[in-house]
Amino acid sequence: MIALTASALFTPLQKIEQPVVLLEDGKILEIDPRAALAIPSGCRIVDFGDAILAPTYLDIHIHGGAGHDVMETDPGALPALERLLAQHGVGGYLPTTITAPVEQTLGALERLADAIESGDATPGEGGRARPLGIHMEGPFLSHAKRGVHPPESILPPTIGMFNRFWEAARGRIRLMTIAPETEGAQEVIAEAARRGVCVSIGHSDANQEAARAAIDKGARHATHTFNAMRALDHREPGILAVVLSDDRISADIIADGIHVDPAIVKLFIRAKGAAGAVLITDALSATGMPDGRYRLGTLELDVKGGRCTSRGILAGSVLTLDRAVRNVMQFAGCDLQQGVRFASLNPAKAAGLEKNGVLEPAAHADIVVLDRNGGVRKTIIAGAL
Repeated sequence: MIALTASALFTPLQKIEQPVVLLEDGKILEIDPRAALAIPSGCRIVDFGDAILAPTYLDIHIHGGAGHDVMETDPGALPALERLLAQHGVGGYLPTTITAPVEQTLGALERLADAIESGDATPGEGGRARPLGIHMEGPFLSHAKRGVHPPESILPPTIGMFNRFWEAARGRIRLMTIAPETEGAQEVIAEAARRGVCVSIGHSDANQEAARAAIDKGARHATHTFNAMRALDHREPGILAVVLSDDRISADIIADGIHVDPAIVKLFIRAKGAAGAVLITDALSATGMPDGRYRLGTLELDVKGGRCTSRGILAGSVLTLDRAVRNVMQFAGCDLQQGVRFASLNPAKAAGLEKNGVLEPAAHADIVVLDRNGGVRKTIIAGAL
């Protein structure tokens, strides 16, 4: 048994001063203030001093990092990415596909399902973040708002094609981004939601009616708000007005100061509130790497000064989730506890991963050790110190 002590702990809904966290077999046994919990004799005590303990972060939209893309065939790709993620406080993630030829996508889904099942069998192995499900970003997107997704591989949504992806992924699709205005989208949204997928509206030129219809059918999230969406207009507000005002859905944002201006990040946090705002990275293979040329699926990317482009179009980021937390503290005046919630509990709830993103008895001992400014001192995954 291990006892962790620190200055404070975020559950993240509550703050506990001078906590003691008892761990055993990769799980949390008990959390209490030091004055209320006697540490069992023979217990190994690890004191983190003036640090803050919090749930590890969960990135539900990430394409790669450490020079690797999640769709590539190199068996070393995901382990390299997972080690990088752990260095930045991330304990779990949804490897995110990009629109690609069908056979390539099916092969990637099979490999990612293998990785998820392997991670389930050996949680926390080697100080690596764990893949907890798949996010399919494409191919059911709008041509008008496709961003860098290759137009020749964008497909109209059909139940038949969704079934092919679902079977290749062995039911491991946790989240799917879809443009609700495309023909056939509403039927696919309803079926995916019925199977427990978090349907996320995005890469979309939808009007209000199509966006609301998607939510009525079961969509419950929105992908990288403002980016690859019809612009907000005061007379024809479109999808953005629904995303920002409908409390039935959560929404995520890339808070790197490049994809969205800091003032808009502040407005987004105010609109979605403490329970509805989610931080993502949309990170690419170049994350954690020097400027240069990299790949995203079949695309070539140029990275310079933190900006990722493909043929001059903004394409993902090199943001890390710990930096996103610190950015919302700066951009929106959030405190660290709020920032932690946006990167842990909220994405876990959005993706239907209720056992993640929270510190409580019986939960996985996935804990990030932070300084007062949100800097990562250590990441503990499945209790591995």
